[in-house]
Amino acid sequence: MTLPISRNPAETPPPSPEPPPPAPERDPFWGYSDLILFAGLGIPSMLLGFGLVKAATFLFRVHAPNRAAELLAGQFAGYAFLFGALMLILRAQYDRPFWRSLGWIEPRLPLLWLVLPGLGTAIAVALLAYLIRTPTTTNPMMELLKDRTSVILVTVFGVIIGPLCEELAFRGFLQPLLVRSLGAVPGILAAAVPFGMLHFQEYGNSWRHVLMISLAGAAFGAMRHATGSTKASTIMHASYNALFFVGLLAQGKDVPQG
Repeated sequence: MTLPISRNPAETPPPSPEPPPPAPERDPFWGYSDLILFAGLGIPSMLLGFGLVKAATFLFRVHAPNRAAELLAGQFAGYAFLFGALMLILRAQYDRPFWRSLGWIEPRLPLLWLVLPGLGTAIAVALLAYLIRTPTTTNPMMELLKDRTSVILVTVFGVIIGPLCEELAFRGFLQPLLVRSLGAVPGILAAAVPFGMLHFQEYGNSWRHVLMISLAGAAFGAMRHATGSTKASTIMHASYNALFFVGLLAQGKDVPQG
């Protein structure tokens, strides 16, 4: 009979160690190299958009009803190229969806609580403009408001397309990256500064306009950070612009907007 061989407990191999938990994913998952690429595509995308509209009107002999329609169509095409490129970056580099990645989710706040902060911000900015004696400057877009069709086109663009694209770029893509690096308040303010500078030349190189628009951008950024929703900041931004357009069209004066 063969007896079983007893093993010394000391010779028993130790259990394999538990694998370490996976490192938490960066939030946001993109980096500054992606930001540099996106920013670098801005001017080429706009030039391509305006060029495409010019070529289409020439080749197909389409005459825009007015100057505003042609310019807004070119800017819309430029935005389409720019955000199309960003969509490719997010999909090809990270295999992530575009809208969800940029925080386009339903906010938990009721619609009224998104509209009222936008209106309040517009009133506060208007009061600040009065207090610091902001000069009236020439706004190229407002110079196009010479007929009813132009007024409608510029208003729709300024209340819908402009806020959507600016919020996706500044609060959806730029701000989360800066908040990750700098913290909430510095990141929100850092994202608001280039947002204000974007309008520097538009308002006659006026630093007062840049200051006011930057403060408005910080308010939009606070909404984005508090709700986690770029859709929320877009609704707030649209409400802000809408009140300014109402005041502008009622008074016939140039007022700052984002």
